[in-house]
Amino acid sequence: MQTIGFLGPEGTHTQQAALNYTANHPAKLTAYPALSTLLQAVQSGELNAAVIPIENSLEGAVNLSLDLLAWEVDLLITAEIVLPISHCLLVNPGSTMEALRTLFTHPQASGQCRKFLEDELPQVSVSHTLSTAEGARLTKEGGAQCAAIAPRQAGELYGLQILRDNIQDQANNFTRFAVIGNKPASSTGRDKTSLVFSTDHHPGSLYRILDIFSLWDLNMTKIESRPARSKLGTYIFFIDLEGHVSDHDMKDALTMVQRKTTFYKFLGSYPQAE
Repeated sequence: MQTIGFLGPEGTHTQQAALNYTANHPAKLTAYPALSTLLQAVQSGELNAAVIPIENSLEGAVNLSLDLLAWEVDLLITAEIVLPISHCLLVNPGSTMEALRTLFTHPQASGQCRKFLEDELPQVSVSHTLSTAEGARLTKEGGAQCAAIAPRQAGELYGLQILRDNIQDQANNFTRFAVIGNKPASSTGRDKTSLVFSTDHHPGSLYRILDIFSLWDLNMTKIESRPARSKLGTYIFFIDLEGHVSDHDMKDALTMVQRKTTFYKFLGSYPQAE
């Protein structure tokens, strides 16, 4: 049986995404405390795969995940999972809104609930944690003045009460998770391809790359920029395209892109989420 890691501790949305994935791919699940150690475990062969968050519909890209895939590891995206996200305000039993002074949660979660925090809990100091479940654990230890923004399952895990449910600012709140492994995924006929590249710092350089996708009639579904780490004002670009690298047009287009970029890294072709 395969071993798949996820960003822990238990009770996170990433664990739920991993559970959804392993419903059709039976595996042993193991929690890791940080994205970097999680992906390094896949690269070293300690894990067969890892589930990581890469994008949220309200807060955008999970930048650390993108940076690690671009710079720190040589791994491939083999699948994606899209999960609806519902945040709860978790407290110790008997606590009230008026009693709260400290709130523990992950930065992505606080960003997705910004309006709720401003309107309903102006007196609360937000302390960011490595995961929403870690915030729930600290709330359990902190007493009646502490709260967490975390999934329902984190509240059940740590014996916390749901004071408010569905507190995210928008109902249309989804997070995209990626399954990261060493082996490429086969074509299914409904696939997505991801890559990252940089171009010369000259007028029209990015346009000439994007025009390649148009010439080969490839649909680009996402473009995201991140600092290139070389000097201020230079960037790398993450691109998602519809199709598989084994498709003739995709293969030809990526060959041309690779020739015209200063940095190029293929991040995988994989089945699109339902």
